[in-house]
Amino acid sequence: MALFDPGLQPERTELAWRRTVLALAVGSLVALRLLPAAFGSPWWVLAGVVGLIGAGGLWQWSRVRIRVVNEMLTRAGDRIALPGGMIMLALSAFVLAIALTGLLIVLAAARTAS
Repeated sequence: MALFDPGLQPERTELAWRRTVLALAVGSLVALRLLPAAFGSPWWVLAGVVGLIGAGGLWQWSRVRIRVVNEMLTRAGDRIALPGGMIMLALSAFVLAIALTGLLIVLAAARTAS
């Protein structure tokens, strides 16, 4: 008995991952454009580049994971070993790093303003 429902759920999941990674990539592009101009240091380009690399890696990882999950769910059988949640942990760590970078930017801006 296959557990897979051939409805739109796999497509919705893939689209959700695409939206998430696209939002991270757009935020990284904005950082790449605005941070060096705002702080006058070319080192802020690194934040945008790291963000773009991280978004690209998450996009590739999510595509592989979605393919593996779909293959496992379409197989008949009572024992299915689905992939773990490492991609969600990586996404959480990536977003946490972005939040901490944002906090550093706000603190640096407040320090230069005073």
